[in-house]
Amino acid sequence: MRRVRPPEWQNPDPQTLYDLVIVGGGPAGLAAAEVARRQGRNVALIERHRLGGNSLNSGSIPSKSIIRAARVLVSVRDEEQFGVAASDKPLADFAAVMARMRGIRTRIAEYHSAERLRTRGIDVFFGDARFGEPSVLFAGEAPLRFKKAIIATGARPRPSDIPGLEQVGYLTSDSIFELTELPKRLAIIGGGPLGCELAQAFCRLGSQVTIVQNLPKFLPNEERDAADLLSRSMSRDGVETRLNTQVVGARMQGAAKLLDTLNDDAKCSIAVDEIVLSIGRTANVEDLGLAAAGVSFDAVRGIGVDDFMCTTNADVYAAGDVCNLHRFTHVAEATARLAVHNAFGARVRHQSRLMIPWCTYCDPEIAHIGMHPREAREQSIPVKSFTIMMQDVDRAITDGLDDGFVKIYVREGTDQILGATIVASRASELINEMSVIMGAGIGMRRLATIPHTYPAQSDAIRLAAMAFVNNQPLPIDEAEPHAGIRR
Repeated sequence: MRRVRPPEWQNPDPQTLYDLVIVGGGPAGLAAAEVARRQGRNVALIERHRLGGNSLNSGSIPSKSIIRAARVLVSVRDEEQFGVAASDKPLADFAAVMARMRGIRTRIAEYHSAERLRTRGIDVFFGDARFGEPSVLFAGEAPLRFKKAIIATGARPRPSDIPGLEQVGYLTSDSIFELTELPKRLAIIGGGPLGCELAQAFCRLGSQVTIVQNLPKFLPNEERDAADLLSRSMSRDGVETRLNTQVVGARMQGAAKLLDTLNDDAKCSIAVDEIVLSIGRTANVEDLGLAAAGVSFDAVRGIGVDDFMCTTNADVYAAGDVCNLHRFTHVAEATARLAVHNAFGARVRHQSRLMIPWCTYCDPEIAHIGMHPREAREQSIPVKSFTIMMQDVDRAITDGLDDGFVKIYVREGTDQILGATIVASRASELINEMSVIMGAGIGMRRLATIPHTYPAQSDAIRLAAMAFVNNQPLPIDEAEPHAGIRR
């Protein structure tokens, strides 16, 4: 806390005119500030709560710390298959898990600290921000005049209109990581990425978890076979799933919280100790005086921007979750860098040209980049998929982590890669290779010739390229790529 919101902090005296004023000190705001300072701009940053934003304080960092602990517990539970004698120690110490998470958060907070920003020449103001006019932002009562501004206020958990839920009380990603005791029974409303991650992790830590999803599958934006594979994995862990199920009410019964649900005409009540609401996020656009700045916005979707991250005020840009459809930390940082470049650069860069990967950090992980086949078909683009199952990848076999697959989608008649879906224990790492491959414009034929270390799970990507090559007629004057080791 002392790093991301020092209690003794004194806001600086404002400069006469700033090159850039940034509203919001999360991933987007911090990335924008540092890029602008490297360009020699004088920068002010206004943060209402704590530096680091959702990612550091209640998102990526705490959730991945707990997921890591849960994975370790699973490896201990299954250690006999590796020839290791089973331990008689208790499998989980929830207090220790949460203490480790807080320690990690504190360590990483050093890179986002107010003092570090000040030493880099960034004026940090803590307090509410609002536009007074198109070229003036107020940090509390202090007016900050600017040449350009970037709004990076992020998003917060979306509230629910479920009758009774406010009265019985519930957790969100903003509060669940402050728990000190493991809930014996936990219900999670929502089957998106965060809901699935929390369900599996808390089940592995020892909670009896029920996940309620109003759609027929988890992760509706992912390939069906990827979502189905995750569903089976969560079931093996002990997560109870209620798909096609609406939560129609919440109430107390003694010390228990009851969720009343409806599946077709079947009514059911689920008794739990804690409820997590995970149904999406809403952009933070309130109380910013956006109308005074001439900035167009929507209360749900957030601030409207063009392909250059510019708002309806030519001197005001936006970045991160407050304006993006894909609300990920790496997208926030990428769009912030784009906004700074376009605000001050001679040549503009396009948001639509960013190659955006994403990942759901369950076990196995599910990652994707580029087009899905259904999207290609909707655009009348002929597409063909090349699939390697992880059970055919030597390193996945030796690790005992062979659930999943690598699918690469190729424009038919060419070797152009349109997208990829990866389900694997380290899909978050493998998808980054696909990001580089696609960003560099490397096709399947060239990919098949690039050596990969052996044994490695990433060799599945090369094997998919080899499957493409083996499926194509080979020009007479072109040598066949070396196949390498293959089971």
